[in-house]
Amino acid sequence: MRRPATRTAVPVQSSAAAQVPAHAQGLDRFNSAPPAEAEAALLDCCGSRRWAQRLTAHRPYPDLDALLAAADEAGYDLAPADLAEALATELSPGLHHAAPHSAHLALRAAHAAYESRFGHVFVICLDGFGPAEQPDQVLAGIRARLGHDPDQERVVTADEMRRLARGRIIELVSGS
Repeated sequence: MRRPATRTAVPVQSSAAAQVPAHAQGLDRFNSAPPAEAEAALLDCCGSRRWAQRLTAHRPYPDLDALLAAADEAGYDLAPADLAEALATELSPGLHHAAPHSAHLALRAAHAAYESRFGHVFVICLDGFGPAEQPDQVLAGIRARLGHDPDQERVVTADEMRRLARGRIIELVSGS
């Protein structure tokens, strides 16, 4: 989850090409946005300034797949300090306010144990899971990953951050 922040949108440009798919129009807006605006939008996808600067510098991207491939490559190149910077902008996944109090307590305890062990928030990409499945996925993920050694968990966390960034980039260029 991302910390609540004002979502930075890539400026909307009027277009006569209404039949162009939304993601292509969004990619065109992203490619033509001023560098500072593109970087700010990317920082909403992944909080590493180096990652966002690298993707901004390599514009224009011919298609969404090229942008996602570049995002993955930049994600694989994150130094530990870059990953720490990105994690500092994340919030641990929570539960719907209507969930039972006991579930909130269990999740809070699991997050506290994780943060105590690894020194950062727990992140997990929940793409593909419905809202009803997400709490169980979060709890199961924390429990499984608490058994990792710090180096193994750093690799898993970096992978989860890449997956989260991909989904956020898709949202960014799709205009959702």
